[in-house]
Amino acid sequence: MIKKIFLIGNPNVGKSVVFSRLTGVQVFSSNYPGTTVGFAKGYLMVGNEKVEVVDLPGTYSLEPSTKAEEVATSLLRESVKEESVIINIIDATNLERNLFLTLQLIEEGYSVVICLNMCDDAAHRGVDINTSSLENILGVPVISTCAVTGVGIKLLIERIKEVTPGAKNKLGHQERWVEIGKIIESVQKLNHRHHTFRELLEDASVRPLSGLLMSIAVIYASFKVVRFIGENIITKITDPIFFDLYRPLLERLSSSWQEKGFWFHLLIGDLINGKIDFKQSLGVLTTAPYIEFGMVLPYVISFYFVLSLLEDIGYLPRLAILLDNLLHRLGLHGFAIIPVLLGFGCNVPGILATRALESKRERFIASTLISIGVPCVPLQAMIFGLLGAFGGFYVGGVYLVLFSLLLIIGVIMNRTLKGYSPEFLLEIPPYRFPPLAVLGKKLYFRIRGFIIEAVPIVLIGVAVINILIYFRLFDFITSISAPVIKGLFGLPKEAVVALVIGFFRKDVAVGMLMPLGLSAKQLFISATLLAISFPCIATFVVLLKELGVRDLIKSTLIMVFTSLIIGTLLNFAIIR
Repeated sequence: MIKKIFLIGNPNVGKSVVFSRLTGVQVFSSNYPGTTVGFAKGYLMVGNEKVEVVDLPGTYSLEPSTKAEEVATSLLRESVKEESVIINIIDATNLERNLFLTLQLIEEGYSVVICLNMCDDAAHRGVDINTSSLENILGVPVISTCAVTGVGIKLLIERIKEVTPGAKNKLGHQERWVEIGKIIESVQKLNHRHHTFRELLEDASVRPLSGLLMSIAVIYASFKVVRFIGENIITKITDPIFFDLYRPLLERLSSSWQEKGFWFHLLIGDLINGKIDFKQSLGVLTTAPYIEFGMVLPYVISFYFVLSLLEDIGYLPRLAILLDNLLHRLGLHGFAIIPVLLGFGCNVPGILATRALESKRERFIASTLISIGVPCVPLQAMIFGLLGAFGGFYVGGVYLVLFSLLLIIGVIMNRTLKGYSPEFLLEIPPYRFPPLAVLGKKLYFRIRGFIIEAVPIVLIGVAVINILIYFRLFDFITSISAPVIKGLFGLPKEAVVALVIGFFRKDVAVGMLMPLGLSAKQLFISATLLAISFPCIATFVVLLKELGVRDLIKSTLIMVFTSLIIGTLLNFAIIR
């Protein structure tokens, strides 16, 4: 049974990045007794066993010449060789220098596995290393990795279980260098080559500065494309269908309806100035299909098209790598950006995608943050429609508040929640243009899934709202909550209806704010509260299924508490 894993290697071989890949977000730093030299500890799941991983200070040799090297060798010698594994990280671009420490470790009889890191950089420089030959010569497993992108890390973990202690004849200093020369001649070849444009692009997209600039450009372009496609579908397809074809049929039905009682109110809704208004009538045959198919579905189609394109091209995994450090501070990993982006389409698939995260702690943090800080496409479409007339200041303000909450609440949960967050291993594919047939099939299944999930809830939600309004049951709710709504949030008591309806469907709720004649400030507060308060009923059901009753209650309390604080702060902080 493996009790400890030690990471050792020369300075600047990517050892800390490998350590981060293996151990996850919860890392503990310590100083060696009697020194100021620090080392890091974390944990890794090897099969069903939780194993401590120790990141030793960088060292060139087991014959220490500095305080850091003394600490590294002391920690190694304090361990029991039979119960520990040494992962020796080697810079693949400088194999000759790194092998000196490797041979020493093998000669001492440690259980060693070689992590041949920076293999991508070596390939770019024309350095070709035959890993199978190197493995045969050294007699220990050798795995090529690129810790920055995660390539090879999964195989490294799998092969840890194969390692057994062994020993070679100890060589003298000069003999060891002669042996290294023979190994290099046998396993390494140098070729002259130039980077291809695709390789340059792949490298640039995971580096901090160039990657950040690329991500900003990609995200900005993506949302512009989503809006462009969505708006064109609305203006050229769905609006003509609803206004030129569907509304005349409904108006004929409405005019032939002699007794305008309960069923008229349920199916057609209220007539605005004697006419059907798809946004305000709130009928099962009027507002429900228009919001779902006329306003929301076009943006869902455009969003999932762009998301599928980025996913299949190979950009999303690189965005995950780029945001890994930021998301670590929230108790998550870079891969959590995938559920978050799915949440922008619809929170339901976003929360379902958190199943890929390995620990219950991560799934709770990710699901709560998606529910609070990630507005779905239907809600975004309605926010743009509601606040767009007042300028980009208010629309941008909603996103700024949500993004700030995502960071603040994530940091708080990461520091207060107990549990273990292991590293998520993500392989990075090369950039490639996806086959259109595959892209079309993925888009079809995602849109079909959205329609199957959303349409029944919208129809039921509008029907329930209609019944509550018809029998004046909202009057009771309004009277109870009016002091909070008016006193803390600065909203009229009629806004209570929309906020309550947000539990059934947030986009419908935002639409109900339109006829209330609210000011820009009140609309901004209302839209923000709808985004961060209770999730819609479909998301609520999925949260219950994924988190369980206890964690759902905890997540809901966080949402309610956050809504009360933010609504109050916005009311008293915004002057106009």
